[in-house]
Amino acid sequence: MTTLHLPLDRSGGLPLHRQIYDGIRAAILAGALRPGQRIPSTRGLAAELGVSRLPVLAAYEQLLHECYLEGRTGSGTYVSQALPDELLESQPASDVARSAPRVPPERDYGGLAPFRTSLPALDRFPHAAWARLVARHAQRLPLAHMAYGDPAGLPVLRAAIADHLRAARGVGCSAGQVLVVSGSQAALRIAAAMLLAPGDGVAMEEPGYSGARAALAAGGALLLPVPVDEAGIDIDALRRADRVRAAYVTPSHQYPLGMSMTAARRLALLDWARREDAWVLEDDYDSEYRYVSRPLGALQGMDAHGRVIYIGTFSKVLFPALRIGYLVVPPSLVQDAVRARLAFDLFPPTLYQSALAEFLAEGHFARHLRRMRGVYQARRAALLDGLVRYCGDRLVVHNADAGLHVAVLLPDGLDDTDLVQRMGERGLTATALSTCYAGAVRRSGLLLGFGGSDERRLLEATRVLGEVLRAAD
Repeated sequence: MTTLHLPLDRSGGLPLHRQIYDGIRAAILAGALRPGQRIPSTRGLAAELGVSRLPVLAAYEQLLHECYLEGRTGSGTYVSQALPDELLESQPASDVARSAPRVPPERDYGGLAPFRTSLPALDRFPHAAWARLVARHAQRLPLAHMAYGDPAGLPVLRAAIADHLRAARGVGCSAGQVLVVSGSQAALRIAAAMLLAPGDGVAMEEPGYSGARAALAAGGALLLPVPVDEAGIDIDALRRADRVRAAYVTPSHQYPLGMSMTAARRLALLDWARREDAWVLEDDYDSEYRYVSRPLGALQGMDAHGRVIYIGTFSKVLFPALRIGYLVVPPSLVQDAVRARLAFDLFPPTLYQSALAEFLAEGHFARHLRRMRGVYQARRAALLDGLVRYCGDRLVVHNADAGLHVAVLLPDGLDDTDLVQRMGERGLTATALSTCYAGAVRRSGLLLGFGGSDERRLLEATRVLGEVLRAAD
């Protein structure tokens, strides 16, 4: 077994997992580690370096993802046999390290570190079935699909999405009301273009999703923070706001705090929209996963007056890099939405649309959802157990009823952004709750994602988080 010499600088600003990644990658590129050579296990290297396994796991995962390493079941981890020859020309490791691009710690490894929010279980995705469908459609891609496509998306995928939304989310729509987009922010940009004039007010949940704020602000909207409580957005505060043309809400699973909007509050919001001739932008993210009750129906399904614009994506139920989402608009707005879409990027890419339509039609999507509910239930339980075991006296779980993250509150006076930076130095990532506020009054807390890590990694991550919390006292 190879022994790795990886000097670590514990006093510097570069996280340990990045130093380990850089050191192994440099050794491979310099020829010190050759293709097919076995390297130490994560446990062995962690012991050798005197660090926890977490940064070693993060480094190995990224090296595996980038194909510098390969795992062999029951055997161990090896330098990849498939590295191009031109990469293996001997060069000083320092030169390699200097040439390696630097990215902020929270973006290291594609966001695969424990507690990354909004990350699904990529390890449980049915890769073989998906690859087969993509290959099949790539090989027989019709000439029509290689030219300019429908700005609203492939009709077969729009129909499949509409069928799914009617059955699973209680959304009242036809295929003609569905537009295929690249994600929720693209959907919001299209909604802003067709509904808002520059300077129109949009009520935003406070705290809320910063990505939605950025997308709507880019469309020229005037953002108006409206507080939320345990029932959802405060309707009285919404009524007092001036010149509000639309309200952005996450009713099934409020981001970031996690509660669900009550039926009474939903009806009051719809009544406000009808009376004010305003629009409701419903972001139905994370709606498929609930752990204390059955999934709640969409707000759009309660709308009798066509005031709700419904937004969803496949990022969390499948994988983020798919970049396929959807916008459901009332029939009266379909042509406006298509014109707004044409002004952005003409039409969505065709290949993945074709594969996804068949993925839904063949039942892969429904089976995957059923399997993942059990997976996430177990991962959530492991996170909550670890928080009680290692962090129980230093934080309070605010809400863990649904979705792929848990919101926790920190003691007064503890800076959550500083804590997130300290976590990054230990191979963890998280979102500081305070960054979800637009106003000056902010709560200190963390959003801890559990979808992308298995139970073992989550327990280890909570142990490290406990150490970081104690060191921050």
